[in-house]
Amino acid sequence: MNPDASTPTPLETRDWTFVVRQPCAECGFNPARLRSADVPRRILTTIDPWSAVLARPALTARPTQGVWSPLEYACHVRDVCGTFTARLALILASAGDAQFADWDQNSAQVEGRYNDSDPAAVAAQYRAAATTLANKFAGVLGTQWDLEGRRGDGAVFTTRTLAAYLVHDLEHHLVDIG
Repeated sequence: MNPDASTPTPLETRDWTFVVRQPCAECGFNPARLRSADVPRRILTTIDPWSAVLARPALTARPTQGVWSPLEYACHVRDVCGTFTARLALILASAGDAQFADWDQNSAQVEGRYNDSDPAAVAAQYRAAATTLANKFAGVLGTQWDLEGRRGDGAVFTTRTLAAYLVHDLEHHLVDIG
């Protein structure tokens, strides 16, 4: 089955911020087990699995209506890395009073024409973006892990919970595509 991959998926209505406080039953991520020192490694550990995904056949096939294709998910996590690199820089530069710009992942999917992307290019872009982000988190020290930032919807993150939200997203989507 390949539902029309040119259409956006329905807007996500689930509040995924729960993953910074409690385990995710769908993928097994547990924020209580994520140590700050492990964040860079956990980000880097996703590079090879995403590269393997991008080497699969039928990357543009959507499994069901409203669910992204593997290529769309890969483009999404690539863009997540860029978004979170900017958010981390903002939270560190603002000394804990950061306001994050809103990011509409569905608009990014449509405007970025994710399913028309070159898988090899996406793999290289993901590798670069994830490596940059891992290096940025490796530079976070001491009380910087407790600095705060806010999304437009009012959700508050510390650098630590931002890292948990990020790591969950990168790992969870690997489970989504199997």
